[in-house]
Amino acid sequence: MAEEIINPYQLLLKKFKHEPTFGQAKLFSLMDDFLKNEDKDRHIFVLKGYAGTGKTTFVSALIKVLPKFGWKSVLLAPTGRAAKVMANYSKRKAQTIHKKIYKQTEDSYSGNFVFERQKNYHEGTLFIVDEASMIADRREFGRDSLLHDLIEYVFEGEENKLMIIGDEAQLPPIGMEYSPALNAEHLSNQYFSDVMVHSLTEVTRQQKDSGILANATKIRESLSDDKPVVKFDTKAFKDIYRMTSERIEDGLRYAYDKYGQENCTVITRSNKNAVQYNQYIRNRIHSLENELEIGDILMVVKNNYTVIEEGSEAGFIANGEFAEVTHLGREEEMHGFRFQHVSMKLVDYPNDPEFDSMIILDTLNSHSPNLTREENKQLYDSVLKDYFWVKSKKERAELLAADQYLNALQVKYAYALTCHKSQGGQWEAVFVDQGYIPNNTIDHDYLRWLYTAVTRGAKEVFLVNFNSGFYN
Repeated sequence: MAEEIINPYQLLLKKFKHEPTFGQAKLFSLMDDFLKNEDKDRHIFVLKGYAGTGKTTFVSALIKVLPKFGWKSVLLAPTGRAAKVMANYSKRKAQTIHKKIYKQTEDSYSGNFVFERQKNYHEGTLFIVDEASMIADRREFGRDSLLHDLIEYVFEGEENKLMIIGDEAQLPPIGMEYSPALNAEHLSNQYFSDVMVHSLTEVTRQQKDSGILANATKIRESLSDDKPVVKFDTKAFKDIYRMTSERIEDGLRYAYDKYGQENCTVITRSNKNAVQYNQYIRNRIHSLENELEIGDILMVVKNNYTVIEEGSEAGFIANGEFAEVTHLGREEEMHGFRFQHVSMKLVDYPNDPEFDSMIILDTLNSHSPNLTREENKQLYDSVLKDYFWVKSKKERAELLAADQYLNALQVKYAYALTCHKSQGGQWEAVFVDQGYIPNNTIDHDYLRWLYTAVTRGAKEVFLVNFNSGFYN
């Protein structure tokens, strides 16, 4: 590290585009202390901030000034879409956490692909992780949880620090009641880390005219109420609209014409509702009659480690990645399922080449998130029968690991998504469907869903089928 460190506070202030809010000014001061303090091991800074409070503006300024006082930086996010958003606002390369910290190896016995944590050779580096509300703390990719492996990777290098950024009002990871990566107590207790925390709560002056943020703020503030009530204000703003189902076709055509289909999405409460919207959009808007056509945008709904080369920018195809169909091959019916050979390219990795794959057609219109446990077992047991003639368990395991049917991509149409699938992404125009609310009762889970959905919209948000009780 440099012996004489220039004052980070003054540099941040100089690089900041606007007059900082009180919370941002306090953040500058805390960041000054955080970066100067070299005595603490496993030093983590958690920056929590609601939509519109200036998190991205701060990160953009921070990475510009870090080299001035001896620090390097690495930008990371949980998903390819979130990394793309981060790269766009920071004007710097951003990667997925998985691509950065893991290497893919083949199990010598089973032939299956497994992830091992890579050695970290970075020193004097600040690792900045955005959209951290999505990061779970349960075993998933490596031998331990993603959060565990991230922290161990960062602090393997000398004099490294970790900055974790996220919005705790968003949906937590599936199956969890809170976001562990944003919880200082969790980080301190589980990972013996020294944690600094700061929360940005004030919407910046530059965002005051945004109806999207004004309404998102009202939703978020309702999280503190025992009996929350949501009252949208759409009349005073020009970027958030009330829409009935009768006008959805006109609305979608307007948005597609204005922003391009790839910059628009529909967010739903359930997989069933997403399937209905996807069928509607393909039939009514795009006039697509076949089950799959060239140009279709799909979302991969289960991790796949075999289809693309390890040296690619993506590394592997993660659950939630978007892919465009570029070529259609033959269809097959095998093992009780329907498959099709296709060529595709990953939407968020334009530098990666097209790849050939087999996809499972059955998941396209399924109301479950991906193949159910029973369906996976049915497929595996059926494929296994093809290899009963192989006496060597090791050889049989290797053949199963390479089987094209077991490795077929599980995909869904990607014109409409559930909110969890949209998390970490942002679109110019977003259509949010109210969905089913049991007994018309709004609970905190629904508020987090609604807040996350509304804040996916950058330019315009359309509130579809919300009943009159949601409006002033």
